[in-house]
Amino acid sequence: MAELAGLEDPKARAVNERHGDDHGVNLGKLRALAKRLKTQQDLACRLWETGDTAARLLALLICRPKAFERDDLDGMVREARPPKVHDWLVNYVVKKSPHAEELRPAWSADPDPVVASAGWALTTARVAKKPEGLDLAGLLDVIEAEMKDAPDRLQWAMNHCLAQIGIEHAEHRARAIGIGERLEVLKDYPTPPGCTSPFAPTWISEMVRRQHAE
Repeated sequence: MAELAGLEDPKARAVNERHGDDHGVNLGKLRALAKRLKTQQDLACRLWETGDTAARLLALLICRPKAFERDDLDGMVREARPPKVHDWLVNYVVKKSPHAEELRPAWSADPDPVVASAGWALTTARVAKKPEGLDLAGLLDVIEAEMKDAPDRLQWAMNHCLAQIGIEHAEHRARAIGIGERLEVLKDYPTPPGCTSPFAPTWISEMVRRQHAE
């Protein structure tokens, strides 16, 4: 904890806090510290228990994802309020867990929109990597009905799923683009030069164009 406190940078904190992340540690330095510590599940659990955002990010880098029980992960996702902690927890830990598929539908239906967004992130990963057994048309029905009025983080996760369906599954592409055009979610999102807009019709078209270019 003392070492993490020593890495605190007020400028980094100011930038991070604009995104809802209450820490001031440069992520490159955090990753270097994790590389030095290597995998240490017990230490990771103790770091998580501090409740400190930088400590929790470090915990997620040095933990053993498959060591967590289902209820551990469920509790952690409910505590992980800063966006970066939530994002790393889902992507670095839950996606590698044997409990991911059991948690996915349970979280997607959760009344807490941040927990629900984790369920949608797991669904998006399946759309891309293992779509067998998923009801893609049914997912599009839910997105069409609920995405427009969803809270920000849930809306972002549903939009990512919409784009992924359109990118990966040609038979659903026209409908996915149509939903995006009608709902206009993230249509005016400020996108830096050289980056792809998160507006689903633009995102889908650009990624499909790249696939064909290869």
